[in-house]
Amino acid sequence: ASMSFKPLPVGTFTMGEGNESHQVTLTKAFELGVYEVTQEQYEAVMGTNPSEFKAPQNPVEQVSWYDAVEFCRKLSALPAEKNAGYVYRLPMEVEWEYACRAGTTTKYSFGDRDSQLSAYAWFNQTSGTHSVGKKKPNPWGLYDMHGNVFEWCQDWNSEYPSGSVTDPKRPRSGSIRAARGGGHHCKDSDDCRSANRHWNSP
Repeated sequence: ASMSFKPLPVGTFTMGEGNESHQVTLTKAFELGVYEVTQEQYEAVMGTNPSEFKAPQNPVEQVSWYDAVEFCRKLSALPAEKNAGYVYRLPMEVEWEYACRAGTTTKYSFGDRDSQLSAYAWFNQTSGTHSVGKKKPNPWGLYDMHGNVFEWCQDWNSEYPSGSVTDPKRPRSGSIRAARGGGHHCKDSDDCRSANRHWNSP
């Protein structure tokens, strides 16, 4: 099951909210998966499917940060990917928010109205995860950025810089890793907004 990627432009945006907001410029273009990694895709690379809510087209979950990094490593090592020169990794937290906002400055990528969230995100769901790509995409054509499952990022937990930064460097050590984007189990729509930060043990 092949994965779809979207090339994202370089640019400047405001990351965070309120007194944490700061301007970030990204000078290196990158690509991000259009959909969350499905169970079918994960199993094809890793040989296992740890998910609680089993369905081939649902996003893989119950995956540690280490599992996610290993998935990227194994995917990059596949002969076809290696020959094509593709290297896969988790996004930096700054890349994730830049992609999620997709040029917007509002609470969500579609605006500020909580009442619209259910058109774009699976959240407040007791029944578990759902097939990827079934809700509306953000302005850059990326799906499930505000819900379904949280997404691991590369970064250790850190405080935001004060003032504007270009291609921010992240700390080399820490104890918890960034996960972004809200999940099907989030009861509060605020947990799903573009700037919301979530941390977990790797």
